[in-house]
Amino acid sequence: MQNNQENKPNLVLIPIFLNFFIMGFVDIVGIATNYVKKDFALSDSTASLIPMMVFVWFAICAVPTGLLMDKIGRKHTVSISLLVTAAAMTIPLVNYSYVGILCAFALLGIGNTILQVSLNPLVAFVVRKEKLTSTLTMGQFIKAISSFLGPIIVGLAAVQLGNWRLTFLFYGLATVLAITVLFVLHPNESVGTKVDASSFRKIFALLRDKYLIRCVVVILLIVGIDVGLNTSIPQLLMDRVGVSLEEAALGTSLYFATRTIGTFLGAILLVKLSAVKFLRGTMVLAMLAFFGMLFSTSLWALSLSIAVVGLACANVFSIVFSLAMQHDMKHANEISALMIMGVSGGALVLPLQGLITDITSFTAGLMVVLASMMIIGYISYKIKC
Repeated sequence: MQNNQENKPNLVLIPIFLNFFIMGFVDIVGIATNYVKKDFALSDSTASLIPMMVFVWFAICAVPTGLLMDKIGRKHTVSISLLVTAAAMTIPLVNYSYVGILCAFALLGIGNTILQVSLNPLVAFVVRKEKLTSTLTMGQFIKAISSFLGPIIVGLAAVQLGNWRLTFLFYGLATVLAITVLFVLHPNESVGTKVDASSFRKIFALLRDKYLIRCVVVILLIVGIDVGLNTSIPQLLMDRVGVSLEEAALGTSLYFATRTIGTFLGAILLVKLSAVKFLRGTMVLAMLAFFGMLFSTSLWALSLSIAVVGLACANVFSIVFSLAMQHDMKHANEISALMIMGVSGGALVLPLQGLITDITSFTAGLMVVLASMMIIGYISYKIKC
């Protein structure tokens, strides 16, 4: 069943990987928050509501999306996510206000939730089980390319075109292309027509499994780390070395560039290496590099620390997501929904970081990111190899 599309595997993977690229659009929220904060003179805690409007929907919409996917199929669920994403991209172009931005990123969060819940099982449907980790990691590599390009596109739009919001026009056109390619190249799968009322209970019943609980917590924290760093790196560079916002945005691109390299290397290495041991080693490296970020005062030292953190954190999401799905392939849709609920970590970690920053200091707020890394490292030793 899982391999019924292997007669045309290359064509089937084109729309899948294109949608991983669209998935990376959500990471623009970090640099966008810095621009909106500057344009509307917002405090750190008020500005943190923008990423919160993205990631809170992962907690609200993930499970209903899993049920919808059972009813209409993975492909059609992915197409709905793309339509919502395209709609989100139009709002900042016609209504640039704080409320308009909140609405735009709320829709982007809803679309991204639906996409992440449905796209990962679509991969599991196409590839063999033994290739799932490396394929998901390759998908995260493509997502990382998109995340890496985001701040660069924003910077080019701001400097060369005079308006950073033109980024949304490019993203909207790319989303329309993704919808077209999906329907041209990806065949329909057979689906059921009935979703039973007990489905919600069945999904949450999976949380009786401690293994899955640990996986959800790791997903929650690694997304919180990503969003926290995505938003904090420009501020860190501006504070420590006195660069402009446009220049500091390249620090975020550096983080995502090394994540891109990390996911590419991970896609190769995880074919042979133990995923759990790989996770443990990279989290130790991430914590060491983060200490370098905390205490570095030169551009080169900060850049090196940011690069190593990005490299070390690159494969956490795909490793844990894959481990969770392989743990119980019979419930792949339900487990995908639970894992994507964990992406709501971006709505939990960043507001806490922003609140601590407002009350104490920017450096103290970064301790939330370090604590998240330490918890993931601890959990990695609780997961069996």
